[in-house]
Amino acid sequence: MNQYPIKLAILDMYNGEPNQGMRCIIDIIGRFNHLLEFTIFDVRGKSEFPDIAQYDIYISTGGPGNPLIGDGKWDLKYYDFIDALLKWNAEKEVKKHVLFICHSFQMACKHFGLAEITKRNDTSFGVMTVHKTIAGAEDPLMQGLDDPFYAVDSRDYQVVQPNLKVFSDKGATILSLEKIRDHVKYERAIMAVRFTDYFVGTQFHPEADPISFVMTLRKKETRDKIRTMKGKRKFRDMLENLLDDEKVYRTNETLIPNFLRIAINDLIQTKKMVSN
Repeated sequence: MNQYPIKLAILDMYNGEPNQGMRCIIDIIGRFNHLLEFTIFDVRGKSEFPDIAQYDIYISTGGPGNPLIGDGKWDLKYYDFIDALLKWNAEKEVKKHVLFICHSFQMACKHFGLAEITKRNDTSFGVMTVHKTIAGAEDPLMQGLDDPFYAVDSRDYQVVQPNLKVFSDKGATILSLEKIRDHVKYERAIMAVRFTDYFVGTQFHPEADPISFVMTLRKKETRDKIRTMKGKRKFRDMLENLLDDEKVYRTNETLIPNFLRIAINDLIQTKKMVSN
């Protein structure tokens, strides 16, 4: 059985909107260029989905808009696709690994009934601290990241109010939480979840790099909006965090690469066992 290249499907959830997320994801995949071959599927724009049997690893991207609302077509197909991947993993020896990012993460949490998805009081945008839970500190996805670590956050919605019984019944675990904000009354959002041994997701953007953020800041209206939300001092602090090798760079170089290494190693080992 030929082990290489391992085939990866990117589920594009950006609905045709310009973004830096796709560039960042492709850049990270390129670091595994002799191991991985990828194809992009336009889920929201064209309702495109991969043939499950043909792909080993899936990255489902962030995207704009309300994660609770689709068009009644692509969103239902997306949930059916998730269920089909779960069914495959329940029945087959060679498992499918999935990473859900931001918009996709919110949709997955909704689909599995793990928590509530609500609109934030205001937009979360910028470089944020993220705190590991006890489970997150032990999870291989987050090995190599400090606690707290830094990540780019960009969202109008949030995953909150976890149903702990559903988490327990499904064997899911919360891996990280939003930064501690003692001065506000709002509940801390869930920032990462391990849904199963093979499905994991983050509310933040682990693919983001400083270039992507600076490109976003080229728009004057975006800069002004962030300054208004954060104030000039915090805005300057955020820019400094972007340039710190131990902050956004570290997350970009660690989390998705961890996910890919875990998936690749599992696939290679399992395929060897199956072929023997």
